[in-house]
Amino acid sequence: MKDVEMKMKERAKQLLESGEVARVVGWKKGDFCYDPSPATFETVEELDNFVYDYFCGANLSKYLIQISKKEGKTAVFLKPCDTYSFNQLVKEHRINRENVYVIAVECMAKFDIEKIKEKGVSQITGVEVKDKDVKVSSLYGETTLYKPEILLTKCETCQKTHQVKDEEIILHERPERDVDRFAEVKKLEAMTEDERFAFWKEQLSKCIRCNACRNVCPACSCVKCVFDNPASGVAAKANDSEFEEKLFHVIRAFHVAGRCTDCGECSRVCPQHIPLHLLNRKFIKDIDGLYGEFQAGEEAEGKTPLTSYTEGDAEPNDVLNGEAK
Repeated sequence: MKDVEMKMKERAKQLLESGEVARVVGWKKGDFCYDPSPATFETVEELDNFVYDYFCGANLSKYLIQISKKEGKTAVFLKPCDTYSFNQLVKEHRINRENVYVIAVECMAKFDIEKIKEKGVSQITGVEVKDKDVKVSSLYGETTLYKPEILLTKCETCQKTHQVKDEEIILHERPERDVDRFAEVKKLEAMTEDERFAFWKEQLSKCIRCNACRNVCPACSCVKCVFDNPASGVAAKANDSEFEEKLFHVIRAFHVAGRCTDCGECSRVCPQHIPLHLLNRKFIKDIDGLYGEFQAGEEAEGKTPLTSYTEGDAEPNDVLNGEAK
C-alpha cells in the first residue's frame, strides 16, 4: 500500500505544480495511524500530510458537491465504491463533472478499527499486510490477525469496480468472490414480523441523533434537510418518543431508495454501530426483485427504476419471492 501512496502523492504534486488542477481531494493523517480523514490539498507543501492506507475507508464523492463548484479544476482519488456515488451525484446534477479530474485507485479492502480493538489489540501504531495476515503493531507488541475478520462491513461483500476514471494509479485485477451481499437481509426476512420489529426496535433505540449517517451519505444531498426544519416538528436532537427514533431512519431509507449505491458509509460512521446499511440493502434487494437487476451509480445518466414508468411495473399488491415481507 505504501508504494500506491507514494505514486498518489507524486501525481498530486505534478498536477498542482503544473497548474492543471487548483486542488486535490484525498486523505490526510490523523492523530493516530487509524484515523485519517478526507482533506483538500491546495499546495505541494500540504501534501506532506497526505496519506493512503488500509484505514482510508471514507467515500470522497460527497465532498465534491461543493468543491466542484469552486473555480478551477479539482483532482480526486476515488476507490471503486466511491465512483458509483460519484456517478449518481453527476446524474442528479449535484457534481459539476467538467470541473473534476477523477484518479482511480484500488481499495484493497479497508480495516475497521473497532473490529481490531475487539480482538484485544489497543494503542495501535501501525499495520503490515501480507496476503490475509495482518501484523498489527501496538505499544504492547505485535499481533497477527486474519484480514477478513477485521474488514469494514461495507468491504466484506463488495465486488464493485471503477465506473469512472480519467486516469488510474495501480489498479489490480480482482478475482470474483463467492459472496452474497444480501445474506444478512435474507436472515431478517426469514424472521417473523414480531422478531424483525424487535430487532429494529433494539437497534434504532441506540440512535443519539448525531446525524452522522445523514451527513456522510452521498444520496442525502438536499440543501436543507426536512429534519432540520423547525416547522416540521421532527427537528429534535433527542428522541421525544420511540416512534420518532424509528421515523428518522425509515424516512431516510425511503428517501434514498433507488439512489443508494450501497457504499455503506452510514454504518461506517455510526458511533452506536447500528447496521443502517441493512435498511438500504433491503430496498435494493426488493427493487432488484420487482424491477430487474439495477445498481445505482453504474451510469452517470438515465433514470432509476423508481423514477421511470412502464406498463409492466409492479403493482402495490405484488408479492416478492412468493411471500410478502
